[in-house]
Amino acid sequence: MFPSSLFEGNLFQSHQEPQRAPIGVFDSGVGGLTVLRQLYRQLPNESIIYFGDTARLPYGIRSQAEIIQFNREILTWMQNQGVKMAVMACNTSSALALEIIREEFN
Repeated sequence: MFPSSLFEGNLFQSHQEPQRAPIGVFDSGVGGLTVLRQLYRQLPNESIIYFGDTARLPYGIRSQAEIIQFNREILTWMQNQGVKMAVMACNTSSALALEIIREEFN
């Protein structure tokens, strides 16, 4: 159903009520749109912010350090947008950065 790289917790830092805060979804390009489509189907009343990092794709040729830094930048931006959770819809990010990013972000 959802990728194992689902983050839940206190990304939410807004004056909004947590249940009204958006869900963040990110990918290195447009492949994560399939995840986005399923989120809309399963959670039709949720607001969702999608971040497709097409400026820096393909991620597959990047070092682990670069992928981790990209993920940090994206999640920091998402925190500033007040997301209540983030979905990492990128296989490369999941493989190379997920464990580290989970330790750094709630």
